Amino acid sequence: MDRAEDFLGRYTRLLTEVSETGRLPRRDELDSFRALGERASEQGWALRELVGLYLGRTRELWGTLPGVARAATAGERARTGDALLGAVEGAVSALGEGHERAQRFAARREEGERREFVDDLLHGRSDMGRLAERAPRFGLRLADVHTVAVADGEEKYDDLHRTVRRIERDLRGRFGSRDVLLSTKEGRLVCIAASSDDDVLEHFVRLARDPGPGHLAARHIAVGREHPGAGGVVLSYEEALGALELAEGLDLEDVRLNASELLVFPVLLRDRGAMADLVRTVLGPLTEARGGAEPLLETLTVCSAAGYVNAEAARRLGLSVRTLSYRLERIRTLTGYSPNEPLQRFTLEAAVMGARLLGWPGKGV
Repeated sequence: MDRAEDFLGRYTRLLTEVSETGRLPRRDELDSFRALGERASEQGWALRELVGLYLGRTRELWGTLPGVARAATAGERARTGDALLGAVEGAVSALGEGHERAQRFAARREEGERREFVDDLLHGRSDMGRLAERAPRFGLRLADVHTVAVADGEEKYDDLHRTVRRIERDLRGRFGSRDVLLSTKEGRLVCIAASSDDDVLEHFVRLARDPGPGHLAARHIAVGREHPGAGGVVLSYEEALGALELAEGLDLEDVRLNASELLVFPVLLRDRGAMADLVRTVLGPLTEARGGAEPLLETLTVCSAAGYVNAEAARRLGLSVRTLSYRLERIRTLTGYSPNEPLQRFTLEAAVMGARLLGWPGKGV
């Protein structure tokens, strides 16, 4: 570790020569101050400490500098002082430039290592023990139980996106060094937080939903279930991604999606062949209806959302109750399944969900 004196370099000699000749600092001298600024930054010196060191040395030397001591008139003192202040300005400016350059390089390196850690963690492709060792540096304790929330927007998020910076500043300012990590992955915003800190995730969801004027609000925010360890982070992340995919496939309007509330869908889709067979068998006859199957599928979807209260479903569809009743009867006639019978209603709803997930009837099954 260098001493404070080591960071002054040629400064004393520069001031001495400038006081005598009034010359400007040379390029090689300024380059040396830039290098000192870089080295000081790498050793943990703050820029204000460096500036204070240089100004303090200037104050110590001022009255003893040859040119200052020899100045006989006010004009000579002013010219010497102006030359010295110019040299101080040049040296401190070069020092600050080097310090900032080192800071930018360190930030890029830190961001690169952070990005590598996030990629390894969320893909589960690295040794879990090694991940646990690296995690505290980035604010996580992987021995704990964590939950992952993922947000997507109309445009892709990246680490430099102003909305990401806005949310990150707010989370850090409010929660400090709590067990939380915010990052981006494949155009989505990812928040990993200890499950014991429910307020962190809830605040993230609120910010992603409404980050403020001029910022990108999320279309959907999916929250995975809580799981322990590094592998649990991967599992929770995959659950959140699955919820986002379901939201897209089912055209869900909810902004917040909890993976725990959508567990039925992975079950339904586990055997896509069986699901396709269910769709063809139950809903296939709807293609024979005038206008095709889509209006009747929409009718079933809205009726389910309205709790099978015909008046409310008709209002949402912009139909009369009589027209709605006709559509429901048409569905029963064509499919043989009645929405009024609980078991048959469940079969219809499962088939409708499967149709939406499989893109039927547009894609066929």
